[in-house]
Amino acid sequence: MEWMALIIALLIPYGVFIWMYFKPKESLLVGSRGINKEEPEITESAIKNTKMKALIAIIFYPILYIIIFVCILSY
Repeated sequence: MEWMALIIALLIPYGVFIWMYFKPKESLLVGSRGINKEEPEITESAIKNTKMKALIAIIFYPILYIIIFVCILSY
């Protein structure tokens, strides 16, 4: 039962990475909408940077967890 809770808890950041990839502008604005009266300008390079970071995380996150689970289960 605790394995299921662990897997669900680890899937939450993966969902955030997927959201960051598909909606980079909204993910960059999280937390700053209440501070600023008007929406700040977001450059194309910032959007590309966010998408690239999210894509790298989407690729390596499952690989990392597979390695961790295999190491844990091998003991």
